Amino acid sequence: MLDLVERGDVSPSAARVADHAGVGLRTVFRHFDDMDSLYREMSEVIERRVLPIIARPFASDRWQDRILELASRRPEVFEAILPFRISANLKRYQSAFLMADYIRLHKMERALVDVHLPEATKADGDGVESLHIALSFQCWRLLRHDQQLSPEAARRVVYRMVDDILRNLPGGAD
Repeated sequence: MLDLVERGDVSPSAARVADHAGVGLRTVFRHFDDMDSLYREMSEVIERRVLPIIARPFASDRWQDRILELASRRPEVFEAILPFRISANLKRYQSAFLMADYIRLHKMERALVDVHLPEATKADGDGVESLHIALSFQCWRLLRHDQQLSPEAARRVVYRMVDDILRNLPGGAD
């Protein structure tokens, strides 16, 4: 299933997965009780791929520089997960696991930004929400998929948005 999604089949059926793997449909369901089990396994594999990028230590002690590091780092993560998140978004309304995972990932995205922001900066709710949008997967998907920007062009746009937002946040221009 991972291979199919990576190749652009954003909604492969269990039968398609079995055919691609060269096994029978019953064999797929001997390994996975249902599609949510398969989605759960995929999610774990993808997280293992991107966790080293997410967990990499920051080079700077300044919160503004750490946010800019996030703006440079997230495109690497988002590009690696793009086909899988698009696929999951198509199915999340039919899958309790995918919906819960979507909510979990969204909260994690926000928390990984919030942890770097000083309290005075967090007081600017609109500014912080702007920062969250600029650093979100949804923004990346829009730039890459809908606007058809290259990964490098999308990275430059995200970095520019984040840099502009930081300049307007309390304490952001320090």
